[in-house]
Amino acid sequence: MDELDKALVALLMADARQPLATLARKLKVARTTVQSRLERLEASGTIVGYTLKLGAEAVRPLIRASVLVSIEPRNQAAILTRLRALPEVERAFTTSGRFDLLLQVAAPTTEQLDTVLDGIGALPGVKSSESLIHLTTRIDRVA
Repeated sequence: MDELDKALVALLMADARQPLATLARKLKVARTTVQSRLERLEASGTIVGYTLKLGAEAVRPLIRASVLVSIEPRNQAAILTRLRALPEVERAFTTSGRFDLLLQVAAPTTEQLDTVLDGIGALPGVKSSESLIHLTTRIDRVA
């Protein structure tokens, strides 16, 4: 990616609904240049899609938590299979350090979140877990 590509991506990250003509004007290039750059960035996999991000007023408020999970050796595949079956598990990351997995979970009530956390802790092969409830979002760069 050259500087023009980086500037184009930055503009799209701020507002992906900008018309090509507006992007071209802001970048001081021809509309066809923006269009060909976008096509190339999409074809190369640099841009893999465009998304809609709803505001807090438009979505059902969910209580989120990060869950640090320590597992018994050689049980990761089976545990991940069980976690995929839990719709409250939004994301799962492998980690380095004391814990093996970092999960992002969400539920509409504290009672449901508690049930999910208990269920994760009870999975065969889970040695221990530690939950961190998300309170207020201070920075959000993820679309």
